[in-house]
Amino acid sequence: MRALKYVAAASLLAVAPLAAAQQLSIATGGTGGTYYPLGGGMAEMIGKHIEGYEAVAEVTGASVENMGLVWRGDSDMALALADTVHQAYNGTGDFEGRQLENIRALASVYPNAVQIVTLADSGIESLSDLEGKVISVGAPGSGTELNARAVLESNGITYDDIDPRRLNFNETADAIRDGDIAAGFWSVGPPTSSIMNLATTRDIRLVGLTDEEVANAREESPVFARYTLREGLYEGMDEAVQTIGIPNVLAVSSEMDEELAYQITQMLFERTDELIEVHPAANDTTVEFSIESTPIAFHPGALRYYEEVGAEIADHQRP
Repeated sequence: MRALKYVAAASLLAVAPLAAAQQLSIATGGTGGTYYPLGGGMAEMIGKHIEGYEAVAEVTGASVENMGLVWRGDSDMALALADTVHQAYNGTGDFEGRQLENIRALASVYPNAVQIVTLADSGIESLSDLEGKVISVGAPGSGTELNARAVLESNGITYDDIDPRRLNFNETADAIRDGDIAAGFWSVGPPTSSIMNLATTRDIRLVGLTDEEVANAREESPVFARYTLREGLYEGMDEAVQTIGIPNVLAVSSEMDEELAYQITQMLFERTDELIEVHPAANDTTVEFSIESTPIAFHPGALRYYEEVGAEIADHQRP
C-alpha cells in the first residue's frame, strides 16, 4: 500500500502544471532603431536569468509614448531618452502640467547620438542648410523629435523655417533614398540599421554641428553632451562628425517589486557581454556611465545594487 501511495504521489507530480512565469513588457521603439533589438535582448536575458519571469519587447512610438505606458502600468519597463525621462519626472516640456511622479530609473544603458543624414549630393553641409527644406524630425511622440526641435530651435531654426515630416527611422531612410525629403534626424545609438541600409544603396553625408551649435544645444537641454561619430561608422563616411549625445534610460514604475528591480539591474551590469552580442551600443552599459548620466531618482532595488558595488549616488538620484 505504501508503494502504491508513492506511485500515486509521483503521478500527481508528473501531471501537476508548472507555475506560469510572470510576463513583463518592455516598451522600446520602431524596428529600425536600437531600442527594439536591445529591448529584445533584455527580454531574452530576463527569461534566461531571472527565475519566475519572462519578458517581451513591444514596438512603440518610443520615448514620450513609453513614459505614459510605464506611468499607466501598460508596460513594466521602457527605454527612453534622458531628456524625455527628465521632463516626465519633473512635469516640464512635453509633460507640462502632467508630472509622472512614479517614474524611476534602473540604469542609463548607452548614449544616443543625434545623427542628421542627407544624400552626399544634396548640397546640405550644415545645420543652417536645412532651412527651406523638407526634413524628417522623427516619429510623433519620439525622443528624436524632442531632440531635433531642441537642436534646431536653440540654433535659431523653427519648424516655420523648414517643412517638417514626422517619420520613423525606416520611413525617414526610405524617404531620403526616394528623394521625398532632403534630410532626416535620428536620435539613436550608432550605428543603426536603417542608416546602414541607406548607406549601402546611396552615398550619404552626416551633417556635423559646430562648437557653437553644440554649446547652444547644451544650453537648451542640460542632458546633452558633446559626442563624436567615428570615421567609418557608416559606409562612405570618411571622417569623424561632431554632434551631441543623450543618455538612454531604462525606466520603470516606483511600484515595481524591489527584488525584481535589483535582479534586473544586476543582470544588466554583470551579464553585459550578452547584451553587447545583441547590439554594440551596449559597450557603454557600465555602472560608471549610469551613475554619471541618469537624471532622475533610481528605483530602490537599483539603488541597492549600486550601493553594493560602491557607486557614489547623487542626491537627485535618490527618491
